Amino acid sequence: MAQSPPGQFEADLREIKTDRGTLRYYDVGDGPAVLFLHGSGPGVTGWRNFRGVLPTFAAHFRCLILEFPGFGVSDDFGGHPMIDAQGAVAPFLDAVKIDRVRIVGNSMGGGVGINFAINNPDRIDKLVTIGGIGTNVFSSGPSEGIRLLQEFTDDPTRQRLVDWLNSMVYDQNLVTEELIEERWKLATDPETLASARRMYSKAAFAQMMAAMKAADVPMPWAQMHKVAVPTLLTWGRDDRVSPLDMALIPMRTIPNAELHVFPNCGHWAMIEAKAAFERTVLAFLAGS
Repeated sequence: MAQSPPGQFEADLREIKTDRGTLRYYDVGDGPAVLFLHGSGPGVTGWRNFRGVLPTFAAHFRCLILEFPGFGVSDDFGGHPMIDAQGAVAPFLDAVKIDRVRIVGNSMGGGVGINFAINNPDRIDKLVTIGGIGTNVFSSGPSEGIRLLQEFTDDPTRQRLVDWLNSMVYDQNLVTEELIEERWKLATDPETLASARRMYSKAAFAQMMAAMKAADVPMPWAQMHKVAVPTLLTWGRDDRVSPLDMALIPMRTIPNAELHVFPNCGHWAMIEAKAAFERTVLAFLAGS
C-alpha cells in the first residue's frame, strides 16, 4: 500500500496472456531477476508501490513489477484478490521464462511472497518483505489502518480515503492532493471497488475468517516456519497498518530471517525510508 511521486522513472507496461486473463507488468534492467509484488488497498498498483526505488534496483538487477489481477491494471480473475495474487506468480514467471527469482513483496505482496517461497522453494533465492506479514501480538486487531480500509471499502468517500492514506504514513506531508486524486480515481472505479470489497469489506473479512475456521485451515503466520529461503523482514517502526509487534512471530519462526526496522516510518518503508531501504535491501539481495 504505497505511493511515490510521479515522474521519477519511466517504463513501458507489458502484458502476458494466461488462461485466466491478461497479466500486465514492467520489466527493467539486467542481471539476476527480482520480482516486485505490490500491496493492497484503494488505488494501489505495482508501479505506484515501486517506481520510486526502481532506478536504484534496475542498475543491479532485472526488475519485474507484476500488477496483480483485480487491482485495475491486470485483468480481474474474479476470485478473492489475495488468492488470485498467489495463483498468478508461478504462471507469470513461467510465461516470462524465469526459473529462479528474488522477491520483494510489499504488505499483501509480502504474504504472497511467503506463500510462493513455501510452495516453490526451488524457484526462489531470497525474499524481502515490507510490513504486512505475521500477526498482532501486543497490539489490537484489526489495526487502525485496516479498520479505516474496511470503512472506505464499505462506504467509499473522499474523506475516508484521506483518513486511510493518513494512517499509512508517519509523515503526513506525503498525503498530497496529487496523491489523493490519483488514488481516488482508481479506487472508485466500479470493477476495482468490487474486487476490493471481495477482500476488505467487513462482511468479506468475517466470511473469510469463518471459512478458514470451518475448514480448519492454519493461519498464514502459523506456516512461516516452512520458509527455508533467506528472508529480510523490513518494517516501519511507526506502522499503523501492520504494527511492529507483528514482526515478532515471522522473525522468530522463519529459520533464516533477519529484521530491519526504520525509524520515523509508517507502512510505506520504501517511500518514507527510501535511501535506507535501498541500501539495506540491495546489500541483502546482492550478498552471498
